[in-house]
Amino acid sequence: MKNFAIARRYAKALLLIGKEDGQAETYKQELEGFTTLMAAEKDLERAITNPLYAASERKNVLQAVLEKLTLSPVMASFINLLFDKRRIGFLGVINEFYQQLVDELQGVARASLVSATALSHETIEKIRSTLSNKTGKEVVLEVEQNPDLIGGIVTRIGDLVLDGSIRTQLLNMRESLKRGESV
Repeated sequence: MKNFAIARRYAKALLLIGKEDGQAETYKQELEGFTTLMAAEKDLERAITNPLYAASERKNVLQAVLEKLTLSPVMASFINLLFDKRRIGFLGVINEFYQQLVDELQGVARASLVSATALSHETIEKIRSTLSNKTGKEVVLEVEQNPDLIGGIVTRIGDLVLDGSIRTQLLNMRESLKRGESV
């Protein structure tokens, strides 16, 4: 829980800077890119975060990476600050919070849509449009398939879960029958 509080604080601080200088979207892309690089290159991540190496050597590696990337001065300073404050290990969580904060600032909601079978583009767009109308935000859908659902769809938007899957309906029916209720 403490890690989330720390990550949220750094994400909010970066957002304040981004709102002030109008670069929140730029920082969003840069932070996502750097986080993706660190996640993909495990050796690089270990070289920067492993306390068994001297801090000065890890900082030199970080500086070399930052020089190769075309990051804004604010983002480079932010990443250096994370390193100096020994928070570079929280980079992934900070990125998640920052992405959410910028989405909220821009009126964007992220949602997932899981279906048992492939859905047509028109159906996906209709669901996205309906969710946009209901939330009043622009909805970005992440679509995936899960044959275990048997049929129907499950949609998650924030904390709200809309489960219209046949699997869930069958489970609910089974529970009702166990309790002796009529279906």
